[in-house]
Amino acid sequence: MATIKVSVVSADREVWSGDASVVVARTTVGEVGILPNHTPLLGTLAEGEVRITLPGGERLVASAADGFVSFENNELTVLAGKAQLI
Repeated sequence: MATIKVSVVSADREVWSGDASVVVARTTVGEVGILPNHTPLLGTLAEGEVRITLPGGERLVASAADGFVSFENNELTVLAGKAQLI
């Protein structure tokens, strides 16, 4: 099964990193769901949840605001001014 390498970082620390099968993030133009091999993406992060589904089905949720989401070559970076796992 293909996975996405995910990194969620805030202005002062890395909040979480690891492999995921699906990530859903809120952008200023709406929610975006990212699966492995998604087309490259660069978006402005809106305040809200970043929902991460791990390969085994476990789910993590982070709150994030004020930043960007970037995806290319099965690597997703969520760079936020404020982020934390909830």
